[in-house]
Amino acid sequence: MNEALLDAVEIGGDDARASVIWLHGLGADGHDFEPIVPELRLPAELNVRFIFPHAPEQPVTLNGGMRMRAWFDLIALDRKARQDDAGIRASASRIQALIERENSRGVPDERIVLAGFSQGGAVALHLGLRHPRRLAGILALSTYLPLQDTLAEERSAANQDTPILMAHGVADPVLDLRLGEQSREDLEALGYQVEWHTYPMAHAVCLEEIRLVGEWLARRLG
Repeated sequence: MNEALLDAVEIGGDDARASVIWLHGLGADGHDFEPIVPELRLPAELNVRFIFPHAPEQPVTLNGGMRMRAWFDLIALDRKARQDDAGIRASASRIQALIERENSRGVPDERIVLAGFSQGGAVALHLGLRHPRRLAGILALSTYLPLQDTLAEERSAANQDTPILMAHGVADPVLDLRLGEQSREDLEALGYQVEWHTYPMAHAVCLEEIRLVGEWLARRLG
């Protein structure tokens, strides 16, 4: 890529042996999930570097054209609505560049987890399932599968059996639980193995979920 790498919050040293690239939700920034790292209780010997990139600012149609940090334009919260194909793919390309930067720092693809919440989780799913080399895992929280109609043709065999963890709040007023369930069903129909959890919460994360994520990351990167 010729354009500059995304600015990001980083936690972890230069000698990291594994990396988690974690994408925030619409309107937030890379600091949003920074406080979660100690709550994951990962063993120090895993030596994981966390990268929380900041999405670029852009107008968002669903929010009346207001400019905010967004991975892509959001037209409507409806799987049948038009999706921002170009925007999703542009963000995927930017995150791909971060993966390649981790490769150059000595972390191979199979030691990298793509993670995201809400809109960030959508990009993590989109890119992770199309990435040409096997990843350690894909973490998708309170989110959905974008551009689902193109996945069968574009998916990468390298990540057909990559572990996928999805979790959703049963009282989510932003991205309805059924949206997440349909995404899981679409993935399972294509042969993906999805670990699925629900929690009594809204569009958020909870401590029980964070503990689960920590245990899952320890298994993927241990």
